[in-house]
Amino acid sequence: MAILTISQLNRYVAFRLKEDKAIQSILVRGEVSNFNRNARSGHCYFTLKDEECAVKAVMFRSSAERIRFSPQDGMHIIAAASASLYERDGSFQLYVTDMQQDGIGQQQLALQKLREKLTSMGVFDPAGKRNIPVYPKKIGVVTSAAGAAVHDVIEVIGRRYPIGVLEIFPAQVQGEAAPASIARAIAKAEVSGCDVLIVGRGGGSSEDLSAFNTEQVVMAVYNCSVPIISAVGHETDVTLTDAAADLRAPTPSAAAEQAVPSIDEMKQLILSNKLKLMQTFSACIEKNEDRLQRLTERLKLSSPAQRQALAQQQLETLKKRFITAANARIGISEALFQKELARLDALSPLKILSRGYALVYKEDVLLRDAALSEPGDELNVILGRGKLHVKVLTRKDDNDDI
Repeated sequence: MAILTISQLNRYVAFRLKEDKAIQSILVRGEVSNFNRNARSGHCYFTLKDEECAVKAVMFRSSAERIRFSPQDGMHIIAAASASLYERDGSFQLYVTDMQQDGIGQQQLALQKLREKLTSMGVFDPAGKRNIPVYPKKIGVVTSAAGAAVHDVIEVIGRRYPIGVLEIFPAQVQGEAAPASIARAIAKAEVSGCDVLIVGRGGGSSEDLSAFNTEQVVMAVYNCSVPIISAVGHETDVTLTDAAADLRAPTPSAAAEQAVPSIDEMKQLILSNKLKLMQTFSACIEKNEDRLQRLTERLKLSSPAQRQALAQQQLETLKKRFITAANARIGISEALFQKELARLDALSPLKILSRGYALVYKEDVLLRDAALSEPGDELNVILGRGKLHVKVLTRKDDNDDI
């Protein structure tokens, strides 16, 4: 008996399958699952299944560009294909060259009916969504204890929020027992004092994620009193649990980031608030110091000593103004006095007498006519300088010859 290598064996099986005309150019009816179009090559990879079996399939870009609809998981199709063996992996698969729709798959139909039922119950109503606490003390995680998702969550929360308490509630997230296991873990987490729950798992096929499309899990999420962040699969995977949760995250790592704040951002916020507080406090102190200064000045102005000093200052000012006004008035009066004195001096008889004239009085009567005196009368003569007491010897009138 010859000893074959794996390559020889796979090559032989592939050759025999290609030679079997019964499985070349066949039509196959099945439900699409795990559909994926490679963005770079354009090739489509998916699984075709029925109630009992499944087979992998590939549709190359040249064929995929000709179909007029977008295949989706749960869609029933009729595919034109040939069966062969992919030698490298030793996997039996279909090479699809064309396909057409053949109605909605049973799983997709059941999922659609469940979505309609839950929608009518208000399970997905946005008004019922709760806010995720900003600074949770305890964070619960419902997921598989052995999956990559739990390690991602632990790493992210440990780095971002080391002051929080993290508790894992293990659950089976795949298989027939998964829905009940997830529901029990949510119930356990609810009574453990958690402030927020992360419920989910890492990526997988639609069958792997099917537990999160069951009514049991969705209602457990909806009825939980603790806010829940759903993180099922990758960003493109959307389940009913995502719609029922208070918040959906595209991945478990993203859920961890949404569940807790960053301690670095918290430190920065504290420093920023500290600076604002110091600035506000300094401004308040400065404002109150200004107010105190104004009140002190007002108090000084209102004090008896200040009022006395102010009155004394006003008195001194009035005194100076009075003295200035009095001196000015005196100066004006002196000038007027000197003017009048000069005028009186000009009109004074003494001025006339100083020019050689004299005043002659008979007793107290000023004589202006010689006829008013008689020889022998005693007269007083006032000269410009000095006085004379004389006696009239003779008298001559104007008509008498001198």
